[in-house]
Amino acid sequence: MTNQLLIYENAVPLSAETHRDISVRTGANWSFSKGLNSVPIVVAEFEPACIEMPIVFAGEGDDIAPVALLGLRADENLFVSAEGDWKGNYVPAFLRRYPFVFATTGENGETLTLCIDEGYEGLNKEGRGERLFDSEGERTRYLENMLQFTSDYQTQHMLTRAFCKRLAELELLEPAVATIKLPDGQSHSLTGFQRVNRDKLAGLNSDTVGELFGNDSLALIHFHLASLGHMGHLVQRISDEPAPKPAKGRKTAKKSEAEA
Repeated sequence: MTNQLLIYENAVPLSAETHRDISVRTGANWSFSKGLNSVPIVVAEFEPACIEMPIVFAGEGDDIAPVALLGLRADENLFVSAEGDWKGNYVPAFLRRYPFVFATTGENGETLTLCIDEGYEGLNKEGRGERLFDSEGERTRYLENMLQFTSDYQTQHMLTRAFCKRLAELELLEPAVATIKLPDGQSHSLTGFQRVNRDKLAGLNSDTVGELFGNDSLALIHFHLASLGHMGHLVQRISDEPAPKPAKGRKTAKKSEAEA
């Protein structure tokens, strides 16, 4: 699975003093995510994401988190074209908030500091895109909107952790393996993820089902289960990919880890 540090090269606290003259070139280029075969998602995204990408659970113990699968092999995002266009309808919020991210400090992580990835190629001092601060050093509307978006994402992240914790308490999750036949005829096994066990879900007592229905967790579970049918659609995306050109000295693909 994936680790957010794969796209955040040099996240530093955002400040008017350091970033006063910085602009962010925005647009529809998602090349920075080409090497991500999955990204974390939050509960508010289950419904739009389940329409075109599998949603599974990665991690162990208190670190279990839902992720949207974007590819079936390491370093493969089948939703991004060679030109950097997004080949789908829904872009996960994890990618839409980039290059911004909150850093937590304090003993219990109670302090949040908005950071920006200075390694993002869209940052510039030529005024291309959206300014972060105006001539007086005040936040622009764009930065205020991104601050709100990142803050809302953080809130959803906490709700998502609570949802996953409840699934673990009810012992609904089970390790899963997806064996897929690729277009070249080879078989590929996708491991390291979990899914909801349908039999255990069906065996819950009425009080627990009522609880899950009342807080929308039951709907989230069904979005997850329905999304698993998109494994085959990812195989189709591989079939639609142009044949890769042979390259000398190509690095061996590495497995990535789930976001903590």
